[in-house]
Amino acid sequence: MNLPKGFRASGVHSGIKKASKREDIALILSDRPAVGVGVYTQNVFRAAPVLLDVERTPSTSIRAVVANSGNANACTGEVGMQNALRMTEIAAAACEVNASDVLVLSTGIIGEQLPMETVERGIEAAAKSLGDSTDSLESAARGIMTTDTHHKIASKRIELSGDGVTITGIAKGAAMIGPNMATMLGIILTDANVSPEIANKVLRNAVEKSFHSISVEGHTSTNDTVLLLANGASGKTVDENKLKSFEEAVTSVCVDLAKSIPNDGEGATHLIEIRITGADSDEDARTIAKTVADSALVKTAICGADPNWGRIVSAVGYAKAKVDANTLQLNMNDTLLFADGGPVKFDAESLSESIRTNRTTRVEIDLGIGDGHADFWTCDLTQEYVTINADYHT
Repeated sequence: MNLPKGFRASGVHSGIKKASKREDIALILSDRPAVGVGVYTQNVFRAAPVLLDVERTPSTSIRAVVANSGNANACTGEVGMQNALRMTEIAAAACEVNASDVLVLSTGIIGEQLPMETVERGIEAAAKSLGDSTDSLESAARGIMTTDTHHKIASKRIELSGDGVTITGIAKGAAMIGPNMATMLGIILTDANVSPEIANKVLRNAVEKSFHSISVEGHTSTNDTVLLLANGASGKTVDENKLKSFEEAVTSVCVDLAKSIPNDGEGATHLIEIRITGADSDEDARTIAKTVADSALVKTAICGADPNWGRIVSAVGYAKAKVDANTLQLNMNDTLLFADGGPVKFDAESLSESIRTNRTTRVEIDLGIGDGHADFWTCDLTQEYVTINADYHT
């Protein structure tokens, strides 16, 4: 995975995470002013970094993003806002840019003030470690992790006018994932030259098909943020003629990152892919998909490799969308379970084995009503999830 031209990155361990030596500060620097846009959490209790970034985007002059993990700087009042501002000032001084051109991200425990002396040392160390190698990118991706079991990176290169541009993204997320914005932290970088208007449109469309379409337990966090930075270092401009291919590439990167989040859900043993077709509208399809995804009964059945299709059908029935039991068809891992208003005979032992031995379980529901469709991703619910979240703070 490569950084786009003109970007450098780093990640260091500063000591915010006292129980581990994993990176907890990440820094990304553009060698020139970049267009910066963002999509943010809809939670009323927006964290200080979110409030700051909302004020600063969209922009045509972003130079850096500084992030920390282990502490969310959320529900921390005026002190928290001053600390978020201070993070941008420290990063700006270390990178010799203007503080107003720095964005900030935080993730971790809610309701605790940042240890600013530790954070300051970490940011300064990160600035000295900036590089454009794959290792530098990976260290930055690890710097935003909390309970993630691995870093998350996706990249795509496309041709524009005979030459290429690169789109690379990093993300974090394993729990507190609910599709009511971005459901995690994500930074998408590109060396394409893009106007703020196009960047904003592309990011919002991409988020709708990716980070808005994942769930672990339906909990929308206080810190959810996805940023898109475009610095134009490739010399290639995205105009209306190139917009489709560029948007498809950004969306592809976002979908790859989004799917990796429930696949890394806390304690998860299965990624669940839900595909809805034949709905009355795309909105109905999405409503049904999310309802099935958020069902604890569906999630625990798949955890136990139990093809209990009644739980899926009943979730569809209470989804508050147009449904006709007589036209609905349900398949799981390519096995037809329900059609024409009633059950279909199937080999339960074989299907159970298919669920048990494959990381991904596919749930396909055809409503047989219209042309609406949606894809959605979630994970199963395990005892390990309960253990992790019961012990997370204490």
